[in-house]
Order: sequence, then C-alpha cells, then structure tokens
Amino acid sequence: MSGHQISVAQVEGLKTHCSQTHKGLQMQQLDPAQLSQFSGTEKYYRISRRHLLTDGAKYLAESAECFWMMDAIASHVSEIGINDWFIQVKVQVQVHGFRCTMIYDDGNGKELARQEIPYTDFPLEAISLYACWDGEHWVIMLPSEY
Repeated sequence: MSGHQISVAQVEGLKTHCSQTHKGLQMQQLDPAQLSQFSGTEKYYRISRRHLLTDGAKYLAESAECFWMMDAIASHVSEIGINDWFIQVKVQVQVHGFRCTMIYDDGNGKELARQEIPYTDFPLEAISLYACWDGEHWVIMLPSEY
C-alpha cells in the first residue's frame, strides 16, 4: 500500500482550520428584541425583479432562516396587485404542531388573501410584516421600518 503519512500536528491543524471555517459560516440567531431596533433602512436587498427587503426584513429572513416567508409574501402581493399599495401580513404559528397561517390584509382588517403553511420551524409565535408598493417594487419591511 502506498500512501502519504500525516503527522498528528497536521491533523490538529486541519481540525482547527475546519472549526474556524465552520464558526465563520454559522447563521446568526434571531434575537426578537433586535426587531424593534430597525427604523427605516440603509439598503434594500433584491429577492426578485420586483421585490425588495429592508435591513430589518433581511435580518429576520437570515436569522430566523425564513426566506420561504419572504418568497410567499412576494408571490401573494404580486397576485393581489398594486391597487392596494399597502399590505399587512400577519403570520401566526399555531401552538400545536408546526403549522402557520399567513393572512394578508389591507391594514384595516379587510382580508385580501390567506395561506396555510403545513410545516414551519419559524421561531416566533406571531409576527406582522408590511409590504408597500413604491411605484416599481414591493418593499417588504418590519412595522418599525414603515
């Protein structure tokens, strides 16, 4: 058998490198208290041709690993259209099981659409997000960013 010999020092060096690389790739954990700290936005993040996220919505999507939610919002607001330039999205996670309901309304309680999600690991029991039409894009944001 031919092969290369690896020293114990090389193995330990590789373990350290892999550990440091893994730590660098870990996602940030959602801190619900941080959500209210966002006001306005410094930058917009494109998730599709006509849909943008604010700093706070991007933080939520990344830290709660819920880009699926932003995708669902983008799909529904496009279907609802721009006659209603403001849409409130209420996400309610049911206590029993891992289901959630996404309710889209006009901000005055008039329901425009509803979507049942059969499985989610979203970490909060409920959250509201806003989607506003800016003339070219739907901008998805936290209420504190409105």
